[in-house]
Amino acid sequence: MEGDVPAGAPGDDEVLLVERLRAGDEAAFRALVEDLHPALRRVARNYVPSDAVADDVVQETWLGVLNGIDRFEGRSSVKTWVFRILVNRAKTRGERERRTVPFASAFDPAHDVDVPAVDPGRFEPSDHPLVPVHWAAPPDAWRGSPEARVAAAETRAALTAALEALPPAQREVVTLRDVHGWSSAEVCNALDLTETNQRVLLHRGRTRLRRALEHLHHQP
Repeated sequence: MEGDVPAGAPGDDEVLLVERLRAGDEAAFRALVEDLHPALRRVARNYVPSDAVADDVVQETWLGVLNGIDRFEGRSSVKTWVFRILVNRAKTRGERERRTVPFASAFDPAHDVDVPAVDPGRFEPSDHPLVPVHWAAPPDAWRGSPEARVAAAETRAALTAALEALPPAQREVVTLRDVHGWSSAEVCNALDLTETNQRVLLHRGRTRLRRALEHLHHQP
């Protein structure tokens, strides 16, 4: 079955969803589309040269879901299965367009050049008499931020802009993990990443977002 990779036994909700989809329940299918469509489009865009082609790939994916749900074996979650269909179709379409950009190749440990996770200048020097290599300027604690500030339109806008500014591979991993609440295993299965790549992309993406929020906090 296309993309049906092991990811744990499905729960009761998953079983019910599959049953409803197989029965042609339009409300169940519409809810699934509303939940996954934006993320599917963003992932597709990493493989194909234009938004229009990405839209075509997503539509092909949903047709694949409708045509393949009767053969779905439940060895993965429904959303992981849908994303695997998407990635497979996006790769094929990208190759057809002769401008494919495989998602996993966006991260190359041997050549990826990135800024340090933390500015070295924020640590005390190694020869400090009391606290060598200790925080000189510790980062702001996200959990300690007042709720009103987190909810502020300015903060939300800054976070959204920072997320959109991330390199594509980092943006998709952070979005799936922190916005949609996916597990690391689900992300690896859906995006065809190794656990190491997924972990590094997540760390780097979160670091950039933290830096953007700290910058906003320290603005006069």
